[in-house]
Amino acid sequence: MKAKVAVKASVLVMAFLIAFGNLSYAQSRTFTLKEAIETALKNNREVRIAKLEVDKAAAAVDEAFGYALPTVDFSAGFSRFLEKPRMPFPDFQAMLQNSIYGVLFQEKLLPYNPNKFLPLETKLQSFAQRNNFQLQAQVTQILFNSAVFRGIGASQIYLNLSKIRLKGAISKTVFDVKKAFYGVLLAKEMLNITRERFKNAQENLQTIQAMQKQGLVSDYDAMQAQVQVENIKPAVTQLENVYKNALNGFKILLGLNQESQIEITGTLTYSPANLPPEKELLEEALKSNFDIQTLKTKRQVDEEFIEIDRSSYWPTLVAFGNYSYNGMDEKYDFKTYSSATIGLNLSLNIFEGLRAYHKVQQDKIATMQTDEQIKNLKDYIATQLKATVAELTRIREQIEAMERNVKLAEKAYKIANVRYKEGDGTQLEVKNAAVELSVAKTNRIKAIHDYAVAQARLDNILGKLNPNYVSFVKKYLEK
Repeated sequence: MKAKVAVKASVLVMAFLIAFGNLSYAQSRTFTLKEAIETALKNNREVRIAKLEVDKAAAAVDEAFGYALPTVDFSAGFSRFLEKPRMPFPDFQAMLQNSIYGVLFQEKLLPYNPNKFLPLETKLQSFAQRNNFQLQAQVTQILFNSAVFRGIGASQIYLNLSKIRLKGAISKTVFDVKKAFYGVLLAKEMLNITRERFKNAQENLQTIQAMQKQGLVSDYDAMQAQVQVENIKPAVTQLENVYKNALNGFKILLGLNQESQIEITGTLTYSPANLPPEKELLEEALKSNFDIQTLKTKRQVDEEFIEIDRSSYWPTLVAFGNYSYNGMDEKYDFKTYSSATIGLNLSLNIFEGLRAYHKVQQDKIATMQTDEQIKNLKDYIATQLKATVAELTRIREQIEAMERNVKLAEKAYKIANVRYKEGDGTQLEVKNAAVELSVAKTNRIKAIHDYAVAQARLDNILGKLNPNYVSFVKKYLEK
């Protein structure tokens, strides 16, 4: 009995968890444009990579400073000779014996006997103790090394470069999110326009069917109204799929799971901007565009590499000091001694096969390549800027005409319906008026979408970045 109760309880718990999970899964999250951008900046992989690049560059700066700081080394060692080394050396025993007998013979304390003298030859002898140990500490400080000092400056420039790249990644992400967000809004608005057209067609069909029952319209008009409704249905379904696909692509950009349910809130509104002269915009773009800033800073890094490779022409001056403690003995009863040394070490390369010269030449070529890249990018930015400004001007002029066209189409549609109900018009006039109204609204919303995207592209070209979006990476930019 207890087992059955336990099984039932487990089943209920599982059912509750599944139901709760489905409820959470079914919940839809709604994004404004600001929330979408903030979410993308948190999840976007390019921004994450740019953040890691800043961390890496900051670590490189610390590493470069480390080369200019003192270096402290400690070493310890113990060794035991299994077989002591020997070397040829004069026979000390023969030298001692010959010296003693020489004195005795000279002082005539003994009668002279040449046989007492031993031949002076060398024999293998060992002067090493079997057990040895050594403890040593050494401090070195670079006093002058051009490569070290240049490396510190180069690493700092590289850090600045990584920060600019991070801002560029943020700017690109903001533009991509705006473009995708406006795309979803466009799909949503076009779906609403088509649904409205479908609703109008259904209402028109109901009106005609009511008039048909009273014998006021022909069967042919009723058939035309029915065909119009059926023709619009596939367009509604197609735009629903377009809207879903746009949302799925938007999820990828935000770094969200494809299974998540999201909606967006907002409308495509037309806010005309007063653009300054094209010359001023171009000057601002060439100064503030993040891609151009990146290449200009990269050129500074290239110049630093030239100086670093030139550093091999200059001498290196290092101060050092060491202390050692040693001991040796045959049976571990060590006789110890210590020593200490301080000094300077000056080194200068005289010739290395012109390797440094050719390295410098390569660095100069790399700098010239960067110069060419900057020129190409400036030309590209100028072209993009002019095209975007021209597009904004063209769309702005079109939108004003489209606004008037939508009002005229709405008025014409109302008149066509009234004329048809009064018997003065035809079903074809109603159908054409509905189509014209739908086309007018579609053209207007597309133009507003294109204007918003062009405005976002212009901000990206000019390097305009909302400070609120930069605050997400404030700690990286302060490094």
